[in-house]
Amino acid sequence: MIYQVRHRTILRYAAPVRLARFNLRLQPAPWPGQWTSDYRLDVDPAPALVETRPGGWPVTVARLVIESPIRQLSIESRFRCGVQGGDITPQAADPTVGAVAQAALVDRTMGPTAPAHYLYAGARTPMLAAIGDWSSAHLAADAPIVTAALDFALHIQHAFAYRPGVTDADTPVADAFAARHGVCQDFAHVMVIALRLAGLPAAYVSGYLRTLPPPGMPRLVGADAMHAWVMLWCGPTRGWIGFDPTNGCITGDGHLFVAMGRDYADVAPMDGLFVGGAGQSQSVMVDVAPEDEPALS
Repeated sequence: MIYQVRHRTILRYAAPVRLARFNLRLQPAPWPGQWTSDYRLDVDPAPALVETRPGGWPVTVARLVIESPIRQLSIESRFRCGVQGGDITPQAADPTVGAVAQAALVDRTMGPTAPAHYLYAGARTPMLAAIGDWSSAHLAADAPIVTAALDFALHIQHAFAYRPGVTDADTPVADAFAARHGVCQDFAHVMVIALRLAGLPAAYVSGYLRTLPPPGMPRLVGADAMHAWVMLWCGPTRGWIGFDPTNGCITGDGHLFVAMGRDYADVAPMDGLFVGGAGQSQSVMVDVAPEDEPALS
């Protein structure tokens, strides 16, 4: 499946911002089974500096420096993306949860996707005993890894209520877990913590999800959003496999990978700081359009 993706963010300030530094993580990092072309980043007003570099994880970071006073900033990212590969399903030869945990401990690779990076707590993913107690029955050591992870993703989908607006990017995962509600970020953090407590390398993924309109209705341009899911290292043979606890599934050609890290803090689409201003508002428009649809305007 080939997509045209557009992501536009507009920041408005109540008073002029004199100086600002932003980190953008909107350009997809290389990932198996996916290609990206024609990437374009437009910023208005134009920044004094735009510097793009790879991050320490599978993430591409663009650093913006604003040195002139502004009241509004528009950031638009566009690219063409192809997601390929067949459906991933559990297999009879899959290793067990326990075998994968042991393999992770002896793995000696050191690149950005090395399992060792994703075994321990992150800034947003503390090793909460309550999550381990709640999840342990679903991640038994003798269970086949892909089957167990898929069953656990389905368990999270059914146990948690999807409620936009009740949490935000700064909500501690402990609060979302206790309330059993939240959005994709919360569900992904809960699953990452549970998998790590079982000794499994688990990563947080930021990306896009193709959304389908109700039957008979047109797709609404700009109504899509960024999404979050989990990558689980399933041993040296199976490698990294994506699981989406919000939708209770293994990721497929409707999931567009952008970045992977230990948790949201590593892959946030945008963060930074500014001097001046007396308040900030933000609006976001995302469009993920299959290429056989009319071109984006």
